[in-house]
Amino acid sequence: MKRLLYLFLTLALFSIASIAQRSPDREPNTAPAPAPMPSAPKKKAPIFRPTKDQITQVQTKLKGANLYAGEASGKLSDSTRDAIKTWQGSNGLKKTGTLNRATLEKMGVELTDTQKTIPVDPNSFASAEDEAKPVKESPAKPAATATGPKRPAPFRANADQIKAAQKILRDGKMLTGGEDGKLDDTTRDGLGKYQGANALKVTKTLNAATLEKMGITLTEKQKEQVAAQAAYDAARSTN
Repeated sequence: MKRLLYLFLTLALFSIASIAQRSPDREPNTAPAPAPMPSAPKKKAPIFRPTKDQITQVQTKLKGANLYAGEASGKLSDSTRDAIKTWQGSNGLKKTGTLNRATLEKMGVELTDTQKTIPVDPNSFASAEDEAKPVKESPAKPAATATGPKRPAPFRANADQIKAAQKILRDGKMLTGGEDGKLDDTTRDGLGKYQGANALKVTKTLNAATLEKMGITLTEKQKEQVAAQAAYDAARSTN
C-alpha cells in the first residue's frame, strides 16, 4: 500500500513540474519580420556641357579647316553640328555632332575644372561600323519665296554710337541721364525730342537717319543694311 502511495505522489510531482515549464516566455515568437530598408536612390551621372567660349573656339577651328562657313557665335547651330560631325568622322570619333569631352580634348580646347571631373565617355570613339556610316546632313532651310525679296536685318546702333548720341543730347539739354551706351527710356525720350526738332520721323530709336543727322559715322555693316533696306523698300513698292 505504501508503495502505491509513493508511486502516486511521484507521478503527481512530475505532472506539476511539467505544467510549470509551459510558461508564456517559451511560446513561439509570432512578431512580424521587420520591413526591408529602402535602397538609396542612385545618383545621376553628371552631364558634360560645353561653354559658350569653347563653342566659339571650336567654330573658329572649324572655319580654319574649311568645314564651317558661319560666324563664331558661340551657339551650337545646325551648321555647326554638321561641321563637328564631319570633323569627328575624320578624327576617329563617333559622329554625334556634340561637343563632348573627347572632341574638345582632340581639338585642343582647354576644359574647365568642372568638366575635368567628368570622365570621358567610352562611346565617344568611333567603331568600324560607325566610320562606315555617312554623315547625315541637317535638312536645308527653305529658301526665300519668289514672291518678294528677303527682308533685311533690323538696324541696330552699337554702344559707342549710343554714347556719342547721348553726349549730343546732353549738350542740347535733351537728356539728363548718363552716357552709358544703353538705350533706356530717358535716352529714347531724348531721341524723340531731337528727331522732332530736326525734321526727322519721331521713332525714339537711334536709326541710320538720326545717326547721320548727328554726324555719327555708320559702320560698314550698317551701311550695307541701309542699302539692303532701300533695295527692299524699292522692290516692295514696285510689286
